[in-house]
Parts: sequence; structure tokens; C-alpha cells
Amino acid sequence: MVNRKELDPEESPKAKFGQRLRMLREGQGWTQDDLSERMGYSATHISAVETGRRSPTTRFSHSADKALGTGEQLERQGRAVRNTALLEGFPEFVKHESQAVEIRLFELGIIPGLLQTPEYAAAIARGAVRRGAITEQQAEERLTLLARRQAAIDRTPAPMTHVVLDESCIRRPVGGSTTMTAQLDRLSEFAEQPNTVFQVAPFDLGERRAFDLPVTLVALADRSHISYAESAQQGRLERDMRFVQPMLTAYHQLQAESLSQAESVAMINRLRKGTP
Repeated sequence: MVNRKELDPEESPKAKFGQRLRMLREGQGWTQDDLSERMGYSATHISAVETGRRSPTTRFSHSADKALGTGEQLERQGRAVRNTALLEGFPEFVKHESQAVEIRLFELGIIPGLLQTPEYAAAIARGAVRRGAITEQQAEERLTLLARRQAAIDRTPAPMTHVVLDESCIRRPVGGSTTMTAQLDRLSEFAEQPNTVFQVAPFDLGERRAFDLPVTLVALADRSHISYAESAQQGRLERDMRFVQPMLTAYHQLQAESLSQAESVAMINRLRKGTP
């Protein structure tokens, strides 16, 4: 089939739904046009769902189940897609992150996922559940994905990883003193690795801080770059160098303005000892 997009069901719940829909359709020997006639949706719409470019609505899933004779299988799977705790664009970004030769990230407020201890990550997830922001199932989804991400970059050769943390990340207590002490120890260990650069952007950087939202920049083996930035409700993956290049420039400026690695580690050591 010309221009057939291969699907990775592990990429996201949406991709998994698309692969399942395609498999069921092809199992009937139907084209997208054939299914379109039976569902009342355009073939273009069905194609977008199958390739993960569009999420399946409740009505779409119900109609697909009816046309394919699958009971409520797709309707249940569609609910999992809509109830995921992952932001749009993030699952695709994670795939690129696992293949990166260089990672540059900036975070504020909390320690970034790649550097979190299991206890710190669990405390963050529990907090989100208590606030009603996510369900326990979604919290488990986040923790499982985080473990996969951390394992993916713990490889040989390891990616060169640059980390700049806003000072708020290391001063905000999470999970109690024992959890926070272990997390600060983890940061010190990270800074000692030969493939890492670790810096803190101090509070007195003020208006010179380059970013107001978490940002990750990834370089791939083919020398292409992508960026991923997110707010509380939305994630954005960007490949166009017209937009990625200014973010790279801003990141370099942020590194120049931040504390050196030695100064950053010294700040962490002071916090571990309970001194300002």
C-alpha cells in the first residue's frame, strides 16, 4: 500500500487504538472507504484515527464497534485514550528522547523526571492524585513511563545531558526530609558523571532567566534537533529549526548566566547539610 504509515502501539494509547482499529478493519478485508460507509465517518477521518493524528470520540468508538461487531472493545479502549494523563505530543517526544545523542533540559518548581528518584516521583504522583488532577491509574501510567524513560537513557554510549534547574527545584521540599535528601544526593551523583553538565539558575538571575516554562531540547544522530515545551495543560513538540534554533540560543544564554557546575553542587551540599 502506498504511503502506509507504520504504527508503534507503544508510542501512546492513541497509537495503540489506531493500530487496533486498522487490524480489525483489515481483518474484515475492508478498505477505509468500506468502513466509512458502515460508520458514517469520512475515510479521511478514519485514516486520521488509525494513524494517531486524531483521538477517537465516544461516538466514533461506538460506531466502530457496531460496524466491526466488536461489542464494546473499541469503546473501552477509546476511554483509555481519553483518560490518559500524558499531554499531547509527549509520547512522541519520549520516542525521540530515547534516541538522543544530546539532551538539554530546563525545569522549574520540581526536579525533572529523568533525574527523579522513585520515591520523589511517587510523592509527586500522589500529590496529583490527592488534588484530583489525575486518577491512581493515571499516576501508575506516569510512573511506569518515567521508569522506561530513565532506563532508555541509561545506555552505552550515553547521551550528553545538560541540565539547568531553577533554584526553586532544589529548595521546594517534596515527600519529606528523607525523600528530599536522597533526591539531592541523586543530583550530586548526576553531576559527577562524565557525560553530564549540571547547573542551577539562581533566584537572583531575575529577568535574565531565559525560560518561564519547562523546556527540553534534543539532538539526534542525524544532527537534527527537536524541542518539547509544556504548560499545565498542553505539550508542544517542534521540529522546525526556525523555531528550535532561537530556543537553543536562549538555552546557551541561560547556561552562561547560571551558576557553574561546581557552584551548583556546592549549593546542593549546603542544602543537604541544612544550611541556606
